[in-house]
Amino acid sequence: MSVPAPAMRVLIVDDTRLARQELRTLLAAHGDVDIVGEADDVPAAVEAIERLQPDLVLLDIQMPSGTGFDVLDKLESAPPVVFTTAYDQYALQAFAANALDYLLKPVAPARLAEALARVRERVVQRGRSPAPDAQPRGPLGPGDQVFLRDGERCWFVSLGEVSRIVVDGNYASVWFRDQKAMIARSLSALEARLDPALFFRANRNTLVNLRMIKAIDLAVGEGYLLTLKDGQEVEVSRRQAKELRERLAL
Repeated sequence: MSVPAPAMRVLIVDDTRLARQELRTLLAAHGDVDIVGEADDVPAAVEAIERLQPDLVLLDIQMPSGTGFDVLDKLESAPPVVFTTAYDQYALQAFAANALDYLLKPVAPARLAEALARVRERVVQRGRSPAPDAQPRGPLGPGDQVFLRDGERCWFVSLGEVSRIVVDGNYASVWFRDQKAMIARSLSALEARLDPALFFRANRNTLVNLRMIKAIDLAVGEGYLLTLKDGQEVEVSRRQAKELRERLAL
């Protein structure tokens, strides 16, 4: 006997009660959907996402306390998002943020069904995350997505796509998909959140994704020179060279 798939846990974020009720009505037609909560402004949405860890957020864009993009900007790790809005001018920005879909109000049942299908695929691929109370939040692994915002540009990025992170004080440059985003994070904060089995501290200010290393060459001073898959080169200090050898040895 096959085990039924777990319900898709959905959070609705919209400042209008009628809009939230309309989404509830549409979602009721999908038996595998569990609406875990609602939020009507930016702070409530951030709190609910961090507490509930939903599989999907149906996220309004324009709210009195800010925008849906502000919600994502305040999260360290963002779940899959489908934007729901009455305005079509934000579509380009939404897809730049790697939203799974962009639904115009009034939301058409068929379009909502398409969006839910995309989320189901994502849940199957990544596996269900444990409930937030089941265990403390551990380090972020290669399959985890993070939201990056640099000025007006926004992305959802899987950590497995990040090749390196270069830190300067309390700011860090994150390199991924031949692009770069500047974020407000210190080296200590990044090391506390990133899985050390994935990211290695090559020198005093650079973290490298070990899976992105293409070649290793000897460098001056008993260090190494790493060539990454995106063509970038990173120096490994003499102090860190020994740890890298131990990390990569059989």
